[in-house]
Amino acid sequence: MQLDKVVFDKQGLLPVIVQHVETKEVLTLAYMNEEALQETMKRGETVFYSRSRQTLWHKGETSGNRQRVIDMKLDCDQDALLVIVEPAGPACHTGTDSCFSRTTSYGDYVPLRMENRQTILEQLQAVIAQREQEQPAGAYTTYLFQEGLDKILKKVGEEAAEVIIAAKNRSAEELTWETADLLYHVLVLLQEQKVPLQEVLHVLTKRHREN
Repeated sequence: MQLDKVVFDKQGLLPVIVQHVETKEVLTLAYMNEEALQETMKRGETVFYSRSRQTLWHKGETSGNRQRVIDMKLDCDQDALLVIVEPAGPACHTGTDSCFSRTTSYGDYVPLRMENRQTILEQLQAVIAQREQEQPAGAYTTYLFQEGLDKILKKVGEEAAEVIIAAKNRSAEELTWETADLLYHVLVLLQEQKVPLQEVLHVLTKRHREN
């Protein structure tokens, strides 16, 4: 893309529509200035301009929910940009896949159920990322992040062992509970390592298609 072809507004901004490469869902309406556009092209990930903070904003830098750029297209007037991405997690700060997660019917507000927008694992990942960032007092997730990697690894090992024991005991209920505990601690580990859950799901999807 030639930057000299882009038409920025009087504030030096360009409206940007972000779209999911696979589902075609519109994820976000954001803005870029020339520097943000250059950074996006350089990194291969979305970098926006925050009008409220008046600074660049690398999507997912804190949460891990980065957006890998697949393609970028200017509109016919060259004053709006469509960015097609492969997201590594929810696009919205509320934890939904898309910022456009509400629907209206003749003015009546009807919220979409989050369960219909995300898998429970994606919802849990978003909560864990928020816990890491805000670290509310008394939360178990906060405790794990404060204790650090060794503690998290120890818990993953303990929960994996308990899954094995539950399976050996032939206890379906126990196995269900212990597996849930293991999945939770693995998600905490992924967050600590800044490995998006979406990357894991992508690998599973690829393996499923190959098999």
